[in-house]
Amino acid sequence: MNNPLARTRTFDRGVRLLMVNQFTINLGFYMLMPYLAQHLSGTLGLAAWTVGLILGVRNFSQQGMFFFGGTLADRLGYKPMIIAGLVLRIAAFAVLGLVDSLPALLAASAAVGLAGALFNPASRAYLAHDAGERRVEAFALFNVYYQAGILFGPLVGVALTGVSFRLTCLVAAGVFAVLSVVQIVVLPARTARCGGERQAAGVLSQWRTVLANRPFLLFSTAMIGSYALSFQVYLALPLEVRRVAGDERVGTVGVGLLFAASGLATIAGQTRLTAWCGKHLGAGRSIVAGLACLGIAFLPPAAATAVTAPADGPARWLLAVLPPLMSALLLALGTMLAYPFEMDTVVALAGDRYVATHYGLYNTICGVGIAVGNLLTGAALDTARAAGAPALPWAVLGAVGAGCALAVLRLHRRGRLAPETVRARPVTA
Repeated sequence: MNNPLARTRTFDRGVRLLMVNQFTINLGFYMLMPYLAQHLSGTLGLAAWTVGLILGVRNFSQQGMFFFGGTLADRLGYKPMIIAGLVLRIAAFAVLGLVDSLPALLAASAAVGLAGALFNPASRAYLAHDAGERRVEAFALFNVYYQAGILFGPLVGVALTGVSFRLTCLVAAGVFAVLSVVQIVVLPARTARCGGERQAAGVLSQWRTVLANRPFLLFSTAMIGSYALSFQVYLALPLEVRRVAGDERVGTVGVGLLFAASGLATIAGQTRLTAWCGKHLGAGRSIVAGLACLGIAFLPPAAATAVTAPADGPARWLLAVLPPLMSALLLALGTMLAYPFEMDTVVALAGDRYVATHYGLYNTICGVGIAVGNLLTGAALDTARAAGAPALPWAVLGAVGAGCALAVLRLHRRGRLAPETVRARPVTA
C-alpha cells in the first residue's frame, strides 16, 4: 500500500491531522512568500536593501527562536504552541497585506518567523509522540504533505496575486484562521514526557540536558552542511537557470520546472523508497546514502560549465534547464533517503526527553548552515565565474555533501547514532 492518502488513514487522528496541517501550512505560506519581494520592491517601491532586511528578519527570527519554541512546547504542551504559531501567522499575514510602513512590515516579518519557530518543533515532537514505533513511516508521509504544500502553494498564489497581493495575504490569513479553529476543536492535547513522567525541571535544567547530549550535538553538527546543500534548489540552481537561459521567460519556466519536479518526485516516491530503505539499509546507512546523493547532485551543473552555451534557441534553453533539473531531482532523492530516518534519529538521541527542545536546537543549528551556506555560495558563484573557474563552487558543494556523509558514517560505525534505541523501524511496503 504505497498510496500516501491510504497510508495516512492507518494512523490515529492526531497524526492524520498533523499531516493535513503541514500541507495547509505550506500551502498558505508559499502562496504568499514567493511574491512578497516583488510586492515590497514593486508595489511599495522599497529599496533593495530594505527588501533584503525585511526578508532576512523573517529568516533570522525563525531560525534564532526554534530553540525557544521547542523549550516552550516541552513545558506547556505541543498543542498550545501549534495553535499559538498558527494564530500569530494570521495576524502577521494580514499586516503584510495591509500596511506599507517599514516598522510594521519588519514586525510582521518577524512574527511570521516566530510563528514557525513555535509550531515547527511542537508539531514534529507531537508526530513522533503519537506515531510511536511507526515514526519513520510517519515522517516519510509528513515529507510528502510538506512537499505537496510547497508545490501547490505558489500556483494558488500566482492566481491570487494576479488580482492583488492584498488578496493573497488575506486568503493566506484565512487559511491559517480555519486551521487554527480545527486545531482548537479537533487536535487532541499532548504533553511532553520524560521517561513516562511529566517534565518538572526548570528551563535551565532542560537546556543543560539538551546541551550535554553529546551524540545529539555531534549528529546535528554533521548534518549542518546537508541543509545548506538542499537549500540550493532555491538559490544556486534558479540563479544558474536564469544566467544560462539569458531570457527571463525561459528562466521563469525553468525555475518552475525545478520546483515541480522536486515536489512531484517526493510525492510519488517517498513512501516506497522509505519502506525499501527500512528493509535493506537501516537508519544510519539511509542517512549516509542521502547525504552522498546531495553531494552528487551538483555534478550535472559542474559538468555543464565545460560546455559552451549556444548563442540562442532551444539548445541554449536545454543547457540552462536540464543540468539544474537533474540536480534538483537528485537533491529531492537525497532528502527522501535521509529525512524520515534523520527525524527519527533526533527523537532517539533525545531518549524521549525534551524532544521538542531537541528539535528546536537541531533546527537552529541547521539554520546556521543554511544562512552561512547561502552567503558563501552566492559570493562564490560570481567570484569563481569572474576568475574563470565556474565549476569550482559546484565542486565545493559536492565536497560538502561527501564530507557530511563521511561524518555521519563515522558516527554510525562508532555507534554514536544508536546509543540504545536508533534502529531501522519496520515500514511495510
